[in-house]
Amino acid sequence: MAEFTHISVSDVAKRQDELVVVDIRDPQSYASAHMPDATNLNNDNFAAFLERTPRTQPVVVVCYHGVSSQQAAQVIAQQGFEQVYSMDGGFEAWRLAQPVVSD
Repeated sequence: MAEFTHISVSDVAKRQDELVVVDIRDPQSYASAHMPDATNLNNDNFAAFLERTPRTQPVVVVCYHGVSSQQAAQVIAQQGFEQVYSMDGGFEAWRLAQPVVSD
């Protein structure tokens, strides 16, 4: 069975150019602040994400605190992605250590 792994904020920051970052927080939270180049992922655009994202592309799932991202990462891993990560500490940990952007 496909599995996800955990990844730290610092490792995501180092590898940001090679990772697809999906933010599963609610659209309002995402709009107020999110990681650079992150895509807000929800039930409405999940099918489109699956269609356009190569299964060889590493994916990082981000939520508020790193809890619900684990379940979402498992679902994405089950879709055949080779490398799926749940970012420990979530967006709140990122916000403390790294730059954020807003819409």
